Amino acid sequence: MSQTKLNLFKFSDPKIFTLHITWFAFFLTFVMWFSHAPMRDAIMSTFDMTKAQWKALLILNVALTIPSRIVIGMLVDKFGPRYVYSGLLVAAGGLCLFFSMANSYEMLAFARLLMGFIGAGFVIGIRMIGEWFPAKSVGLAEGIYGGWGNFGSAAAAWTLPSLMLFYGGEDGWRYSVLTTGVIAACYGVFFFLKARNTPKGSTYFKPKKSGGLEVTSKRDFYFLIGMTIPMYACLAVLAWKLSPSGVALLSQGATYGIYAGLALLFVVQITSIYKVNKEMLQNGVEEEQQYKFKQVAILDINYFVTFGSELAVVSMLPGFFMDTFGLSPQVAGLFGGGFALMNLLARPFGGLVSDKFGRRMTMLIFICGLAVGYSLMGMVDSSWPIFLAVGATMLCSFFVQSGEGAVFALVPLVKRRLSGQIAGMVGAYGNVGAVTFLTVYSFVDASTFFWVIGGSSVLAFVASFFLDEPQGHTVEVNEDGTVEKIEVA
Repeated sequence: MSQTKLNLFKFSDPKIFTLHITWFAFFLTFVMWFSHAPMRDAIMSTFDMTKAQWKALLILNVALTIPSRIVIGMLVDKFGPRYVYSGLLVAAGGLCLFFSMANSYEMLAFARLLMGFIGAGFVIGIRMIGEWFPAKSVGLAEGIYGGWGNFGSAAAAWTLPSLMLFYGGEDGWRYSVLTTGVIAACYGVFFFLKARNTPKGSTYFKPKKSGGLEVTSKRDFYFLIGMTIPMYACLAVLAWKLSPSGVALLSQGATYGIYAGLALLFVVQITSIYKVNKEMLQNGVEEEQQYKFKQVAILDINYFVTFGSELAVVSMLPGFFMDTFGLSPQVAGLFGGGFALMNLLARPFGGLVSDKFGRRMTMLIFICGLAVGYSLMGMVDSSWPIFLAVGATMLCSFFVQSGEGAVFALVPLVKRRLSGQIAGMVGAYGNVGAVTFLTVYSFVDASTFFWVIGGSSVLAFVASFFLDEPQGHTVEVNEDGTVEKIEVA
């Protein structure tokens, strides 16, 4: 097997086996995470919901993923993907049970908020795949992992409405959601029994300290603090959206309490980051062990636009097709699922192109395509033939998901022992993007929503100009103090 070509059917190869069982774990998380979107009408009917309440539910679905991806990233770096993925899948089964038992809008909203935790599963596999594949093929492998995993939202859109009809009655949607949870919990046990963190004989590098991301210069320390602020600001916007000024899910007193809690958590996190980096601030870091945090910041911004927009779009797209073209939930789910379907091709393609032709140029090209794609979607209305509307959706999704593949082709190459935390922060910014775009969507029509996303690509395009190509090797230190070089180019 060459370094850039993978024989995906050679299950006897431990790398390939690991890739398959890991992407399927991610696939299941996305099926559960977006199980509500294709059953919108049934859920809204059960709780007599308004459109504003439904849109609030969409925002809640991606909100908790912001902090949970940071936390999960830390846990992965410390305990390894095997334990963390298994535990998350089993816990996700319980959350699906809780959501399916909701008997009020408030309980439903709280359950959907908690289910945002499921979206953190993505960062676990990023670290695992990075451990199993070399630098010259890791982009393709991460693309396959991410692409097939993200396809779970399309699978949910295509299967759950039909499963709901199979179960029948007003509670059909409840049994459909519960079914996904049971499957995930069982698979969590299987994953624990079959997965391994690293190839035989390889070292699983761990951070020197836990609680915050390590950086290697004073400038990067302040840069990290600055990049932490938008995550808390985004959660504050969510609280405002749920306050009496928004959908009135929270009282004004509860809203102020959340603001205070977020301020306290921010102080706690900054304190934790300081403690982790205190020694570096006092004594510095040897040059060969340094990395540039700007690489992480640029990837944050690019994932904000790419994956953030995908999360927002797959949440509203089945409803968009129903409202624009008068389609049934089953047919709208089929067409809406096409956006995530492109993950199967586009995300691996983005990783492969990044592996072969360079990280920076690849990113610039895909961001340009994303802007064009969303501009086309902004023009779609009921006068369009349905096949052209679906074609515009597929074209847009190709560039969006290729861009995601290009982002995570680079994430494992920044700093190996911090890959989980870096993936967590980059992934969290994807959810910051989702909350941002869905908040915009709650105020505007679908056409304006698509145009806003297209316009945001300017930020990612400019940032990508400052991206550095990985060169040679990075240095990691074993627990016994010995030094090991890791290939990154």
